[in-house]
Amino acid sequence: MTRKIKVAAAQLAPVFFDRDATTQKACEAIVEAGRKGAQLIAFPETFLPGYPYFALYLAPTRIGSYQQRLYEQAVELDSETTAALAAAAREAGCVVVMGINEREGGTLYNSQLFIGADGAILGCRRKLVPTSHERLVWGRGDGSDIQLYDTAVGKLGALICYEHVNPLFRYAVQAQGEQVHVANWPGGMASINDIMDAACRHYAFEGQCFVLSVTSVLTEAAIAGLDEELRVHLSVGGGYSMVISPRGKLLVGPLTEGEGILYADLDFADIDRIKAIVDGAGHYARPDVMRLQLDARKRRPLEIEE
Repeated sequence: MTRKIKVAAAQLAPVFFDRDATTQKACEAIVEAGRKGAQLIAFPETFLPGYPYFALYLAPTRIGSYQQRLYEQAVELDSETTAALAAAAREAGCVVVMGINEREGGTLYNSQLFIGADGAILGCRRKLVPTSHERLVWGRGDGSDIQLYDTAVGKLGALICYEHVNPLFRYAVQAQGEQVHVANWPGGMASINDIMDAACRHYAFEGQCFVLSVTSVLTEAAIAGLDEELRVHLSVGGGYSMVISPRGKLLVGPLTEGEGILYADLDFADIDRIKAIVDGAGHYARPDVMRLQLDARKRRPLEIEE
């Protein structure tokens, strides 16, 4: 039987360095999407409480105060913030993929929080390799983060930003039977729109899956809330959110002007049709010639043996 779902990509601007205000904005968007029939909503990279543009534009010796502000407003798992998001997901009956600055101990991570339509926290994955300037801000994930979640909208997977450039990262997710993929990007960087377009459309065809690619956007209000030394580097706009079919075709978007929530209807029969031609983890694979090994163990700096 053909299965169809409705999904939403939330191209919104965070309230920078304000976890509670951004959480409220996210919850309102989740409930709105649920009212409009969406069964899945995805948010931008580190939407809570914003992307660290300071590390991109300022010298490393000048980012300490910004890093501290981000640390103080970052999200801890099993907190009031995640409880609020879970309650909104439950009210909306909607699966949520939220980009967060995750805080554990003294370290921040670029993470994707997964919440089920019943409000249950399904998991949280961390970006494997922070990109370029991001290494000043975030720690690294490990192989336990490369997994799918069985949800009300199918087998759900995700990668963050330039993780999509690594073919091994991509295949490790796709080969587990991914049906819906969320690609989080920061937004505010129109210079990489062509990269996002190429990477996500290729990912959809390569994995024979649907892709929700979602970015943030810089608004006048968001920029005004930052210090002058950052404002001079940032411009209004920079969004490029879209939903893509398993053939690499744009179903909706890209949304390039302002804030908004994109909606698209997904027909899982489209996956069956393209996989009949090429199934990268099935009849089009050659494990006798080449195969990928994934170490899915959780890595910890201290292991205590009794």
